Amino acid sequence: MQEEIQALQDNHTWDLIICPFDVKHIGFKWVYSVKFRPDGSLEKYKARLVVLGNRQECGIDYEETFESVAEMTAVRTILALAASQGWSLQQMDIQFDSFLFLRKTSAGIILLLVYVDDIVITGSNTKLIKQLQQHLKASFHMKDLGPLQYFLGLEVQLTPTGTLLHQHKYTQDVISLGGLQSGNSVFTPLVVNLKLRQEERELLSDPSLYWQLVWSLNYLTITHPDISFIVQQVSPFIQVARHLHLAVVHRIIRYLKGTSTQELFFPKRSSLQLVVHSDADWARCTDTRRSVTSWCMFLGNALISWKSKKQDRVSKSSTESEYRAMSSTCSEITWLLGLLGELGFPQLHPTPLHADNTSTIHIAANHVFYERTKHIEVDYHSIRESFDKHEITFPIISTKLQTADIFTKALSRHWHQFLVDKLIVLDPPISI
Repeated sequence: MQEEIQALQDNHTWDLIICPFDVKHIGFKWVYSVKFRPDGSLEKYKARLVVLGNRQECGIDYEETFESVAEMTAVRTILALAASQGWSLQQMDIQFDSFLFLRKTSAGIILLLVYVDDIVITGSNTKLIKQLQQHLKASFHMKDLGPLQYFLGLEVQLTPTGTLLHQHKYTQDVISLGGLQSGNSVFTPLVVNLKLRQEERELLSDPSLYWQLVWSLNYLTITHPDISFIVQQVSPFIQVARHLHLAVVHRIIRYLKGTSTQELFFPKRSSLQLVVHSDADWARCTDTRRSVTSWCMFLGNALISWKSKKQDRVSKSSTESEYRAMSSTCSEITWLLGLLGELGFPQLHPTPLHADNTSTIHIAANHVFYERTKHIEVDYHSIRESFDKHEITFPIISTKLQTADIFTKALSRHWHQFLVDKLIVLDPPISI
């Protein structure tokens, strides 16, 4: 606790003032946790001083909030860039908030990614990285942790041919939490054609384990894209969890038991061309008949972004659901194009957005279809603007080769593994 207080004071986190009479004091509390190394051994005990923001009321105590957080897509993008360009990845420890810093000079580029008390530094110039590390140590209360190995519970392994990202230890923790250490593994996370409903058998008498498991599985999707669809399917039942829902969660864990050593691979010297796949499953939800949007995005051969999400309204046709999925995907493409441009890697060619619905592609690319698509809101036609600006193209792809299919439905064992391989999710030992 004293170390935390000293770090906050050294970093000039606050100014002591007399509380104005018209300002409500919100208080603070101590939060304690334990930080482990990648091998599960104890690294240190942590104490964090936090303000009780939950005592504030929007519109009375504040109008808006802002937290600068580097999203996981940005983290994976930076790791993919570093692997492709052969940049070193260094880690430091600090007491701070979350953000992404970028510095460009004539000598090179430096990226500084901060998440609470972890810093990742990478860039094109090793000398500039060393200078930045020395400056940070002189200015803040921190220590040099050397090459990147463990970040936000994610394990990072640097190899001669690329970077591996995984959550082996966390996966084992989830298996233990589910009590399935001795259970048999399965080859797919969900039985084909199984559709979940809210009203399905009796409620769990104590849903707390279900909550913990679903929350943990959501965190595992950071490096396990192959369970994203089914985790999205079981998440809505947090408040009405039933025995069948828990059985499905147990199957996901049994699948993880057989794939616990899988890793995302970001290869060296990979192309930096953004390539995207988009798909949808019409009226997937049996309770609401809403469709599922899915996409996956590659920077060269490195998977950096994916999504499996229920659409926010009912689509009247499969074409409409596919079009909504493409439009959502286009928004993510626009954000990534901006990020890559800021990082100094602008896309020199339009981004191919692969879809397997010919009607959807015609609607997106051909303005004469407008009269037939008035039921699709005008804001979804922003995708046409990106097409007209030559930011994206729409190559048609066979359904059998649609990588995003793994994010829309349960698949057979053979087809599931085929698409997992296309995501470049590796299972060591591998020849890399």
